[in-house]
Amino acid sequence: MHIGILQCDHVVDELMPTFGDYPDMFRRLLLRTDPTLQFTVYDLTRNQFPASANAHDAWLITGSKWSTYDADPWIRRAEEFIRELHAHKSRTVGICFGHQLIAQSLGGKVEQAGHVGWGVGVHEAEIKVQRPWMDPPASTLSLLVSHQDQVTALPEGAQVLASHDFCPIDMYELEGHMLGFQGHPEFPKEYSRSTMVRRRHLIGEDTFESGVSSLENPINESIAAQWILRFMSA
Repeated sequence: MHIGILQCDHVVDELMPTFGDYPDMFRRLLLRTDPTLQFTVYDLTRNQFPASANAHDAWLITGSKWSTYDADPWIRRAEEFIRELHAHKSRTVGICFGHQLIAQSLGGKVEQAGHVGWGVGVHEAEIKVQRPWMDPPASTLSLLVSHQDQVTALPEGAQVLASHDFCPIDMYELEGHMLGFQGHPEFPKEYSRSTMVRRRHLIGEDTFESGVSSLENPINESIAAQWILRFMSA
């Protein structure tokens, strides 16, 4: 399988030598499940867009420091490409910003979750709907998160698959070919910790402390990776 990675941000320079860039994180995650995978990266922030929705077998949209409702032209162009992917029923998975951008592009709504603030550290979501590609099966999914925005309304026809109190629309599926995860299966815990340290003044001391403490909890990144690849190849 050949996956097109739609890159929507870069790891900051000081952390790049340790963790690599976001496509590197996804490669490491997914190649552990299937070492035969191939990848092509498109840096959307530099207006590097694929020639067509049929260029690859499946697509993955990364996270970002941007908000989906920011006015940057590349975000509007990305929305147009997502609508093209949807029209072609291309298998597409969005992570964090990508999850939000798919929803917004296709008629949903994304907002800053001011009532709850920042989500950081390990969050456990309850699986509300079991799908055939969710193998191995699980009743919950724990992933690292780092976000202030949330999907607050889904596109028509989309279904919530996982939820928790902080983020009710934590995971969703649309018409069998679009899948969104608010969590980051690609993040190593130490990258999450480093990001929290850098944003400590933004997220607040209580959120920082609880987020760092939550890193002691297990995460299910390997399950998420298997689900993503089974979804892409279903």
